Amino acid sequence: MMRSLSAALILVVLACDPALAAENAHHGAPHFDATSLGLIWAVPFVGILLSIAIFPLAAPSFWHHHFGKISALWALLFLAPFTLQYGFDVALYEVVHTAFLEYIPFIILLLSLYTVAGGVRLRGRLSGTPATNTGMLALGTLAASFMGTTGAAMLFIRPMLDANDWRHYRVHTFVFFIFLVANIGGSLTPLGDPPLFLGFLKGVNFFWTTTHMFLPLLVIAGALLLIYYLLDSLVHRKEPGHSPKVEQEEPLSLGGSINLLLLLGVVGGVLLSGLWKSGITFEIYHVPIKLQNVARDLILLALAGLSLVVTDREHRRANAFTWFPIIEVAKLFAGIFITIIPAIAILRAGTDGALAPVVSMVFDAEGNPNQPMFFWLTGILSGFLDNAPTYLVFFNTAGGDAQELMGPMADTLLAISCGAVFMGAMTYIGNAPNFMVRSICEERGLPMPSFFGFVLWSAVFLVPLYLLLTWLFFM
Repeated sequence: MMRSLSAALILVVLACDPALAAENAHHGAPHFDATSLGLIWAVPFVGILLSIAIFPLAAPSFWHHHFGKISALWALLFLAPFTLQYGFDVALYEVVHTAFLEYIPFIILLLSLYTVAGGVRLRGRLSGTPATNTGMLALGTLAASFMGTTGAAMLFIRPMLDANDWRHYRVHTFVFFIFLVANIGGSLTPLGDPPLFLGFLKGVNFFWTTTHMFLPLLVIAGALLLIYYLLDSLVHRKEPGHSPKVEQEEPLSLGGSINLLLLLGVVGGVLLSGLWKSGITFEIYHVPIKLQNVARDLILLALAGLSLVVTDREHRRANAFTWFPIIEVAKLFAGIFITIIPAIAILRAGTDGALAPVVSMVFDAEGNPNQPMFFWLTGILSGFLDNAPTYLVFFNTAGGDAQELMGPMADTLLAISCGAVFMGAMTYIGNAPNFMVRSICEERGLPMPSFFGFVLWSAVFLVPLYLLLTWLFFM
């Protein structure tokens, strides 16, 4: 889920592809009957989410030193009974499958984006005034569609922190940063957010999202930027200090700009895995590993290493760059990716699984798609599960035919796409960069809202806009 886990979660997507599952079965892969799973199997997943929500607030020092152990404990609380119930072979296959098709590629993608974007330094005397902050949020929102939500978030988060370092009231700025840059901004191309990249791999035209999601993006992003500007203008008047003066002799400039080219290389590496069909596959314990995916991961690691070599260390020092945020994400996501196995399996079981009443809500009695329900169910589950596999579940529930979904069922595909991308902003775990932004902010001494506190922010500022989108586009 930390997916909504869920960034670059371009790979989680591949793991949930029914065609891939069929291919695995053809090769004699161990498997289990997901229709037999009860909701009790999701308890470890809920447990790790509650740990992320409660421990940093109730026992911050304990959490800081032991979050990796807590994550591992919840993973074991799922794996031990699962192994006893379904056997060692099935459990091993699920772990190997999750590791090689989901977790490892996911972390490599985040690592490369974090490392490369962390080498870009915005130099100058930006001051966090309402107009400046709103402009930076707008620019980051636009950039997210072309460099991905993770890349844009990692590129803009430190300049935003620097610009607002003098501010006393600044938490709201980074809550809206997560809303806009880390989620909603990635709406216009398949490069922006993993669910849309999944749709691209399934046959949705590259520019379908650009043309169909432009108006919903304009409505929600425009409304949020206006709300933010008014809110920031209000609290700006209450600041105990004054905005530092901008020194005209120190114009804005970019340091480490070579990393912008490396970011394009990261995007190219990801696209490579979707467009290049090598036809070469090898197996690790029945799990098919495609050559193009291996090439992608090696390219991303090489680009991260190259960034470390060619970037002046002063740029990273000025950015207060450390490895802790990516280490924290890696440890927590490892537990999440393991414990989410039964939750995603239950969803994929559709009307034959324990969540059949939920899945069946997206069609009316005549079998016609219920657009508002597609939007809200895709969205709510994307906020608390990974948005990439959730997108795939409802994409296939709607028929799975890209041509049909782009044509007569375009409204249904739009509802699924908007739900997955926009509602990933509902929680810290709705999309991978959400948690990374929180971690970086807290590392810089800015206390962010708790898990439930962030959900409250979302309920106040996002849910009314989701209702507006429902009325404008899906009724």
